[in-house]
Amino acid sequence: MARWCYRHRLVVLLLWVGALLGLGAAASTAGTDYANVFSLPNTDSKRAYDQMEKAFPERAGDTDTVVWKVDTGTVRDQSVQSRIQPVLEKIGKMAGVGGVTSPYAGDRGAAQISANGRIAYAQITFAKQANAVPKQLVQDVVDTAQGARSGGLHVELGGQAIQRVQEPPTGLAEMIGILAAAVVLFLAFGSLFAMLLPIGIAIFGVGTGLFSTQLLSHVTSVPDLAPLLATLIGLGVGIDYALFIVTRHRRGILRGMDPEDSAVTALNTSGRAVLFAGGTVCIALAGMLVTNLRFLDGVVIGTSLTVVFSVLAAVTLLPALLGFLGSRVLSRRQRRKLAAEGPEPERSSGFAARWSASVQKRPRSIAVMAVVVMAILAIPVLSLRLGATDQGNDDASTTTRKAYDLLAEGFGPGFNGPLQVVSTSGDTNKLVQGIRATDGVAQVAALPPAQGVTVIQVVPTTSPQSEKTDQLIDTLRDKVIPDAGAQAHVGGVTAISKDFSTVTGDRLPLFIATIIGLGFLLLMVAFRSLVVPLTAALMNLIAAAASFGVLVAIFQWGWGLSLLGLGKEGPINAFLPVIMLSLLFGLSMDYQVFLVSRMHEEWVHTKDNARAVRVGLAETSRVINSAALIMVCVFLAFVLSGDSGAAMAGVGLAAAVALDAFILRTALVPAAMHLLGKSNWWLPAGLEKRLPHLAVEPAEEAESLPRASAGGSTVVHGFVRDAEGAPVDGAVLTLLSKGGRQLDRVTSLADGSYIVSVPAPGTYLLSATASSYGARARHVIVTDEPLVHDLELTEGEVDAVN
Repeated sequence: MARWCYRHRLVVLLLWVGALLGLGAAASTAGTDYANVFSLPNTDSKRAYDQMEKAFPERAGDTDTVVWKVDTGTVRDQSVQSRIQPVLEKIGKMAGVGGVTSPYAGDRGAAQISANGRIAYAQITFAKQANAVPKQLVQDVVDTAQGARSGGLHVELGGQAIQRVQEPPTGLAEMIGILAAAVVLFLAFGSLFAMLLPIGIAIFGVGTGLFSTQLLSHVTSVPDLAPLLATLIGLGVGIDYALFIVTRHRRGILRGMDPEDSAVTALNTSGRAVLFAGGTVCIALAGMLVTNLRFLDGVVIGTSLTVVFSVLAAVTLLPALLGFLGSRVLSRRQRRKLAAEGPEPERSSGFAARWSASVQKRPRSIAVMAVVVMAILAIPVLSLRLGATDQGNDDASTTTRKAYDLLAEGFGPGFNGPLQVVSTSGDTNKLVQGIRATDGVAQVAALPPAQGVTVIQVVPTTSPQSEKTDQLIDTLRDKVIPDAGAQAHVGGVTAISKDFSTVTGDRLPLFIATIIGLGFLLLMVAFRSLVVPLTAALMNLIAAAASFGVLVAIFQWGWGLSLLGLGKEGPINAFLPVIMLSLLFGLSMDYQVFLVSRMHEEWVHTKDNARAVRVGLAETSRVINSAALIMVCVFLAFVLSGDSGAAMAGVGLAAAVALDAFILRTALVPAAMHLLGKSNWWLPAGLEKRLPHLAVEPAEEAESLPRASAGGSTVVHGFVRDAEGAPVDGAVLTLLSKGGRQLDRVTSLADGSYIVSVPAPGTYLLSATASSYGARARHVIVTDEPLVHDLELTEGEVDAVN
């Protein structure tokens, strides 16, 4: 498939461009129909909502608020009423508005004016829930209400529908994330074309995924958070997957391979790993379905679609683009060097090799240091409190935050999260008296009954996000309502948020067990080991604890929150643990597969665990760290999205990826594997026979190695000398296949002589390195007879890995 895409690159490119433009045109014509379905069957708040919708269908929609404050005088002054009253009447006549409750309407309205007379509010009840209210209607309401502003009269609006129209322009976070990724890619590749490849693949993957999700929103419930999260994860994995493949392709060209063969080899190796990694991300996302929270179903659809399209773009569009570029995927300096000096063997950076050697020398101390760092960062997770952010967490400059603060100032902190006790039978007066006598209740008001249903508005003394408000809800449900002998349910936004948090917390252990179990099985099949997947599962839990510790410290404790411009501290969104754990599991599996597959490959060849871990870490740490840095940049850019949920997810995922890649995969995992020794690769014989075989990254040379002749294998031998002809003792000579796979490695003797085994006639790469000498690599063509090949080394830079 890779070769076909490479050779028919124009067709492939046109197909992808057509798909992107076609889906974009269809999505633009159809529009969006996102819906936030917080339906929680068999919860008390859901029963309360169902009863209200039945008895008051015109008032079961979203209720928003217009708040005004005067600097001097009172809101009862004629000059104030003459500006506000016509505005409220105009809003009440708008199509889609169920009604407006004014503070100037008789004795009942007096309760909507603060005790000092300087703050008042009116309630606007829409005919539909917030997500279903047309944005244009909401914008008309905002413009009309704020038109009453004047010197000394402040008018602000709050509510779920109002919040939808104050979102910042879309695309800012995505653009900043892409620019940051471009800088990292350019530093990693040193080539403009190579930098543009991963970004182009990510744009195609995210674009087609988002347009498809938008179309699907018309046939299934997709929350408006889904496209934001899909963009966040799609940009990250799309760039990373292309980065892995392009890195492998560039390495092949530097080793002297033809660009087409190099692209095919890269797709047949790293491309397979990308397919495996993309599959694990989708499986992890699908794990959210076990929570049975309908709100998350749309998130699974949107993010999974985007990941699938990103993988498809990486394995089809990328080889086509590589065909257009040819050798220009290398920088000019690399092309000049390749033409002048010929192919070069693979060499990791000096720092990567030195770090890998340090981990091998001091695995115990490095493991202890890594565990201590992660444990310190995880401490805040002990005070994790799930809940829901509200408009009190918005930025101080927004109208929703200003309205929230005005209501809290005039009517108490609990006014922003009133509870609705919906009674269907029993003595309502006794129930009202019982609620009024309950600690933590500031106000109680029973609305006129309709169709046998009475709604009692309860205003707590504490804010909606306070733990005392949660305790009040429990007290009403468990004690006050039963004591009054009434059949009633506690509803309202605050009660719904509490029930959502409770249900999520109850189902979280099952969810964690599901994704950890799936990861264990996948890695066990891939690497034929019990210890490697056990280590990976433990690392995932450590990474999750530390990243949630960072989240709690920032968003719940407020450490550094003002620097991020994200408003006020509060509880962690109840849906975030499920989403974050899914994405963290999928992304960490990518790095684990990339790291351990190289270790496993070396282990299969040498059966030397120390060498396998050292070489695997040295040869993969740079690309893992580059990929992680790109993801961190993309995720952190979503702090600028203006959405508190997306900002929280962005910071949490950035912390998770950074800790996972820079501490766990490059320090704790290899240190632990050095300490465990050969037991890393232990698998009971009986289990080995029963497990299916899954090659994450198959042998590169499975097709290209020539078959052994009847005469069997042969050898290459000769002498290694310096520029003056003196023998070089202890030089390391490595025989590599055309794809770069190590076939034999020996050390020259005191007289400089060496001999390496060749499996069959063919073309190979022979490299030589020695202390204080520069590396040398040359292609050798071996026939059925032994080949004599002398090498000359000159003093120069040391090859750090070899």
